[in-house]
Parts: sequence; structure tokens; C-alpha cells
Amino acid sequence: MAEDICRKLSTRGHEVGVLTAHWGDLPRHEQRDGVHIWRIPSLRRSRFKGDMRAMLGYVLASIPAGLRIIRRWQPDVLHTHFAVPSGAAAYALSRLTGLPYLLTAHLGDVPGGVPEKTDRWFRWIYPLSVPIWRRAAHVVAVSEFTRYLAEQHYPVSVEVIPNGVDILELDPGEIRSGNPPHIFFAGRWVPQKNVLGWVRILGQIRDIPWRATLIGDGPLRAEVEAEIQRQGLTERIVVPGWISPGDVVARMRTADILLMPSLSEGMSVVGVQALALGLALVVSDIGGFADLVQPGVNGYLCPVSDEESFAGALRELLTAPTRLLAYRQASRQRANHFDSEYITVAYERVLHAVARTQVESGTPVA
Repeated sequence: MAEDICRKLSTRGHEVGVLTAHWGDLPRHEQRDGVHIWRIPSLRRSRFKGDMRAMLGYVLASIPAGLRIIRRWQPDVLHTHFAVPSGAAAYALSRLTGLPYLLTAHLGDVPGGVPEKTDRWFRWIYPLSVPIWRRAAHVVAVSEFTRYLAEQHYPVSVEVIPNGVDILELDPGEIRSGNPPHIFFAGRWVPQKNVLGWVRILGQIRDIPWRATLIGDGPLRAEVEAEIQRQGLTERIVVPGWISPGDVVARMRTADILLMPSLSEGMSVVGVQALALGLALVVSDIGGFADLVQPGVNGYLCPVSDEESFAGALRELLTAPTRLLAYRQASRQRANHFDSEYITVAYERVLHAVARTQVESGTPVA
């Protein structure tokens, strides 16, 4: 989502630079699609995730690197996705240079958003995070649920700008349901995503035709693979592991239903992509999913951890081809609300306003 916004802001005539973590043999600096990309060492040990060590490494490295870039490049505004860890770097750079910053908050930034993952962090991070939120010239959340939680914990007002996708790039063409229908999931195999529940749900409907793709990897891999065997679904579920974002989209194009029984979600990028590609959604009634699904029109919002409810919703769709097709067409229509063109215009408006603000800070960097 951030990459798409940067690219589109560049095409609208803005100079855009990204400071991110280095990985593998990627160049330390490049210009792609009109966007400058600087990559810095950060102790990152995995391509797809960053542990506490990598996040701390990024913050420590990004402050001197950011100062060098600011001196040379003279930006008007900073934009940070996530209050932690990159928000800490934005806060420090704002204090040192006087530049204002926009904070885009995701669910993991907020106490209670992803309790099984971040609650123990917030026991000591929370007091340190308050100044980051307070100093931001403007705060955006990616979903109504994220905004609600943020305003319960931080003394700021929050605007919602959802994650977006390029709906022209993700045009599915004529929507036709598969034979048998194709059920899809992509994400990390962690407790938050409830991948074991995903497998058990499919085990309840093994008596009707369908096929499924389970994309991802993570600490639950051994347990997930064992559950697939236990449910007798090894011939019906394709498990390609980690694949590139482009390959995820390519496989999603052949799918009919997105099944995500997550325990917590902000605004799922996979969910927005599924809308654009015209998938019916069977997802948890939690977080940002409520922004994506109109129950009875393009999908189902099922009670969290109620596996029978998920199985029943899937059975209704899989045994009613006309309903499945109508839900898929409705998802594609609903995707218009999340078109990245509209999202980019919203961010452009906010960034213009933030750039005009005066930030009380120390001596600006020359």
C-alpha cells in the first residue's frame, strides 16, 4: 500500500523518498518509478518480518541516515507508517530538524489491537509511544476500528484513510466462478491469523466440492501441516509457502472466496485486493473487515473463533453458484471505495496541510 501511494504521488508531480531497511543484495539507493529509495542496515534477519532486534536497529540507523538525507534533499514533510518502530525515528528527526510528520497508524500500533502479539510489548512501550502520537501534525488510521482504539489510548484526533489498491491493475475481467470453487488465504502463519482454525473449518466441509490455496509461512508451519494431514486435506489444499506479492495476486485471480478467520485485523491488504479481484469474503467480524464486507451482499462476517459459523457460510456459497457469483460481483463494485487513486488524493490533501504546519522543535538542521 505504501509503495503504491509513493508511486502515485510521484506521478502527480511530488518528489518522494523512502527510507527503509536493507535486505539481501538490494541496492543501497535506487530511483524506481520516480521514487528515491534509500536502504539502511538494520539487523534484519528475515525478508518478510522484523523482530525487536531489527526494529531497534532500524530506528538507530535511520536517525543519522535521515539527517543526512534531510540536509541534502530538503523535504517539506515526513510520513511514517507505524508509530513503532518508524514513528520513533520520525519523532527524533522532527525534534532535530523542525520538520512536521504525518503518522499512519496500523492495528499493531494500538494497545489491544493485536493482543496476542503486542500486549506484552505495550507494558513498557506505551509510555514511550505517547509523545510520538502527540507530536504528529496529523494522524491517520487505516480502519474505523483502528481509529476507535487509537482515540481510546492517545490524546489525538484521528482521520481514517483505508488501505487502497489500484483497481485498474487488479481488474479481474469477466467474473466466473471456478469449478470447483477456489478458496484462498495469504498471510503469516501466526496465532493472530488463526491458520489452524482455517484448516479445521475446511475439514467441516470436506463433503462438498472445493479446492484451496494456503499461502504463507511462519512459526506454526509444522502444526498447520500436521492439521492438514489430520483433516485428510492434503490433496485439496495447495501450500506454496512464501511467494512474491505479484505471485500472490496471480494466484488470487483464480480464486472465488477469501477465507480469513483472523483473531485480529486492522485493514487487511489481502482483503482489499480480494475485493478488487472480485472474491466473496468469509471473514471474522472484527477490526477492518467490517469496512470491507456488506453482510448478505458480498460476504459474511462471522463471530471470532466460531468455526461452525465459518463452515456454514462457506457451505451456503459453495452450494449456491448464483449467490457466489452475485457476491463476487458485489465485491468488485465495493472495491471502488478503496481505489488507490482516491486514497492518494486523500493523502495528498493531508500532506499539503501537514507541510504547512509549524512544529515547535530544536534548532533546525541546516
